[in-house]
Amino acid sequence: MHRKLRMGMIGGGIGSFIGGVHRMAATLDNEIELVCGAFSSDPGRSKESGLRWYLPENRIYGSFEEMIIREKELPEGERMDFVAIVTPNHLHFHPAKLALENGFHVVCDKPMTFSLQEAYELEDLVKKTGLLFALTHNYTGYPMVRQARKMVQGGELGQIRKVVVEYLQGWLSTKAEAAGNRQAEWRTDPARSGIAGCMGDIGTHAENLCEFVTGQRITEVCSDLNTFIDGRLLDDDGSVLVHLEGGAKGILYASQVCAGEENGLRFRIYGEKGGLEWSQMEPNTLWVKWIDRPVELYRTGTSFKPIHAEAIKHARIPAGHPEGFLEAFANIYRNFALALRARMEGKEAPEGFDFPTVHDGVRGMQFLETVVKASAGAQKWMPFITK
Repeated sequence: MHRKLRMGMIGGGIGSFIGGVHRMAATLDNEIELVCGAFSSDPGRSKESGLRWYLPENRIYGSFEEMIIREKELPEGERMDFVAIVTPNHLHFHPAKLALENGFHVVCDKPMTFSLQEAYELEDLVKKTGLLFALTHNYTGYPMVRQARKMVQGGELGQIRKVVVEYLQGWLSTKAEAAGNRQAEWRTDPARSGIAGCMGDIGTHAENLCEFVTGQRITEVCSDLNTFIDGRLLDDDGSVLVHLEGGAKGILYASQVCAGEENGLRFRIYGEKGGLEWSQMEPNTLWVKWIDRPVELYRTGTSFKPIHAEAIKHARIPAGHPEGFLEAFANIYRNFALALRARMEGKEAPEGFDFPTVHDGVRGMQFLETVVKASAGAQKWMPFITK
């Protein structure tokens, strides 16, 4: 198949932060091209957005329903291959469901759905259709996160004892939703964000990284969610104690009212023999701390013996040239594209280029249900909700 994969986009019109990120990430490796879109629930705004990105008028749609149905009617050599959903949380489920029902693969932003029941329905539909579904937990695309995963799950640190994941921001330290900030408006609105605010927006990244790097599922939680800004309807801060199935104990905390913080995602993982530390704001460095020898510093782009092949596969440029958010995001799209291209050519997907799936989306929604109920209830420890 000697062509680019064709992507349609739902949401992400003019003024959208995450829409621009998806478009840049999807096209970075020259594997994917944007061919159509329903960029806004306002048909006029959708058209304005599509024209700005040089799409033909007949491939700019006024609604996601129109886009999916009309794209399906096009010849196989013209229609989109998959759809990227970059809308607020409450608008993920119906477009994803309709796309899958009509034979289109899906890339979806996180959290996957508005409710846990919707997540279960999508999981069942993906299983039924056999189509690919990627969830953009983009932090799993960083090379040094991949290095950490291989070291932890390969037993290099010994049995894992302690996991600490934090995600601190300060942009909601004031009531930005009342000052016309569109990003703040929907994230703090239960009708659009769902049952959680901060925990849904960034806490799910902490949960995902905890399970991704350790390879262990959370089994129970003790949760404390808080709302510091008067009149805000959802949590803007939270701390969660967790127990993992392998016996490790963990702390996950997230806040969007830590004044002065930018995008402080960090994890520390400790085993019997040593520990790891990684920070999203310095993503090219992984600190490795041993119980019986000096601290080591691993760097993206290097290929010395301690660096695993999976980390090398996810680095794009030579050592010393900074790689960041867009490159990690692009790794998710590239890995999805490699899997989809292999599927379309009747081949096996290449090893070591995995991506978050619908199952990770279900885990994220189960996490939110569990921590919200645990925080509101009198029970100290609550078992992790499962299907």
